[in-house]
Amino acid sequence: MSKGRSEAAPGASGILLKYLQEQNRPYSAQDVFGNLQREHGLGKTAVVKALEQLAQQGKIKEKMYGKQKIYFADQDQFDVVSDADLQGLDARILALTAKVQSLQQSCRHMEAELKELTSALTTPEMQKEIQELKKECAGYRERLKNIKEATNHVTPEEKEQVYKERQRYHKEWRKRKRMATELSDAILEGYPKSKKQFFVSGGHPSLLPWDFDPRRSHSLVSLPHRRKLG
Repeated sequence: MSKGRSEAAPGASGILLKYLQEQNRPYSAQDVFGNLQREHGLGKTAVVKALEQLAQQGKIKEKMYGKQKIYFADQDQFDVVSDADLQGLDARILALTAKVQSLQQSCRHMEAELKELTSALTTPEMQKEIQELKKECAGYRERLKNIKEATNHVTPEEKEQVYKERQRYHKEWRKRKRMATELSDAILEGYPKSKKQFFVSGGHPSLLPWDFDPRRSHSLVSLPHRRKLG
């Protein structure tokens, strides 16, 4: 036990008695220790001993609840409350609860409004943003004017012709790719090394079947002769 907690032990009984009377609800020794340890620096052993001492002196009540003891203030010290008083207290609690909920809702609305106002642009910022947008729009209008006045527009017929040529070249590329793949697979059946070494040994390490490009179809891989088996 630390020095601070040892010195706090003599006053533990008064602290615990006041706490239980103010709260007026049952607590276990662990609950009391957890609630007061940070504020008063009481050790758990000091809390347990102080609660037992207060119970022996009749200042608080103790009761077994399952496997643990619970402690609470002596109810005889409090004034007897009639049913009418209890109903009045219940009504006051309901009214205060409704007031708290209303205030919380108002706070949420004000926080949302504050957040919206904080994120909004100020008048100078808005004026600057407007000038930048006007400048941007002027640039777009100038570009549109130049495009309309240009004489080198691509006609729909020319565009269609380009698409057709692309499809024809793509079809031819797929055809040659398939042929190259089939040829290399046939050669690799009897080749003793890996596929990568096969293409590197041919002098064209970058020209693999899956990288075949019709634009360089004039450059063919120099393939080694197939090795004879047996």
